[in-house]
Amino acid sequence: MTNPPPILNGKEFAAPSVFEPENLLREARRQKDLPSASVPEICVLDPDGDILRTLAKAGRAHRCEHWACYHTELYEFEHMAERFGIIGCAVGASFAVLLAEQLFVSGCRFLVSVTSAGQIVPQGPPPYFVLIDRALRDEGTSYHYLPPTEFADADERLVEAAMKTFANVGLPIYRGASWTTDAPFRETAAAIERCRARNILAVEMEAAALYAFARVRGKPVLCFAHVTNQMAVAEGDFEKGEAEGSAASLMVIATAARAWRGLASRL
Repeated sequence: MTNPPPILNGKEFAAPSVFEPENLLREARRQKDLPSASVPEICVLDPDGDILRTLAKAGRAHRCEHWACYHTELYEFEHMAERFGIIGCAVGASFAVLLAEQLFVSGCRFLVSVTSAGQIVPQGPPPYFVLIDRALRDEGTSYHYLPPTEFADADERLVEAAMKTFANVGLPIYRGASWTTDAPFRETAAAIERCRARNILAVEMEAAALYAFARVRGKPVLCFAHVTNQMAVAEGDFEKGEAEGSAASLMVIATAARAWRGLASRL
């Protein structure tokens, strides 16, 4: 019998961590002489940074002065009568979860990730959005939160609430699985074909880890794939549309926020 790889060994999933996000932020606030204050209830991870850059260019995003993270800057903005926090360029599973841990202990109650993704099973010509309901775990971070399984699942109640809300506002969006990889430049033809055979719609870099975190911590997280490319196999790829797709992305974020608030009010 083949031994499991080292990354799967010695994971005490029920044991608490010695290193906790609250303690990290406590020391960061001490060193930076920052007050303890809450971030917006709804926060956004923007791995490409296009949403944040568009908001900043329009003068709509303002840096949160009390965000104590060592690695990032958090910005705040308002959209459709809702206040949001947003962090740009949060690329990759481990970085996304590091930020999710810190956001939720800082007052965040709902986290949305909108990441550009490669098309696997076409739902139409890019760009379009997929609400990721489960993600193939081809990264490392999720295996520190959950025992080995093929997929990390989103909260089904939250997915259903979001899909109903999208239908009510007439915003087209697809629902399906993604492949979360740590190695975007190792997306081989064979790997892509295996995903295609399993009806996986897109490939991205964060969802599996964020959903594993969400399941263990009991936090609401929704991940969206903005399918913008076909792995650059032809010129003219990676086009997001008007304003780098920011207007459409903000509509997705605001609709997800409305769905979460509606669901939270019923629980």
